[in-house]
Amino acid sequence: MHRYTYLKMRSIGVIRTRFIEQAGTPIQGCMAREEIATIEVHEEFMEGLADLGGFSHIWLLYLFNQARGWSPKVKPYLDTVEHGIFATRSPRRPNPIGMTCVRLLKAEGNVLTVAGADMLDGTPLLDIKPCVPAFDHAPVDAIGWYRSKIPEGKVLADRRFD
Repeated sequence: MHRYTYLKMRSIGVIRTRFIEQAGTPIQGCMAREEIATIEVHEEFMEGLADLGGFSHIWLLYLFNQARGWSPKVKPYLDTVEHGIFATRSPRRPNPIGMTCVRLLKAEGNVLTVAGADMLDGTPLLDIKPCVPAFDHAPVDAIGWYRSKIPEGKVLADRRFD
């Protein structure tokens, strides 16, 4: 028997980038280090930004709000073979949540300026967390099917998840 828990979440802000459609958007923030974004945090959450300016990098958790449906198996951007959804970073997920570590360039009022944007313009922001190397780095021994797929340089999305 399946039991589902329905959660209530709300956006704490909106991410503004130059990307208006999936095709041509970097597939990961590490491949978009020069891509600048602004994050407009809703006024009611502004006080929560206190002390964030002391961090060089932050994690953004956001909603893939343009992803439609989900599939248990997908052909991810770096492959032509299907893989289980949880073995990929595809946006077409049961809970379409994305995460990207970005460089915090400026925190001014309720607006953050960051580098490393790989999201679409208007993406709803769910949460912000500071990046702390002692907490966020794990020694990785295996990376599954990605082992032979990690490219050099920037990879842009195509239309496979439209």
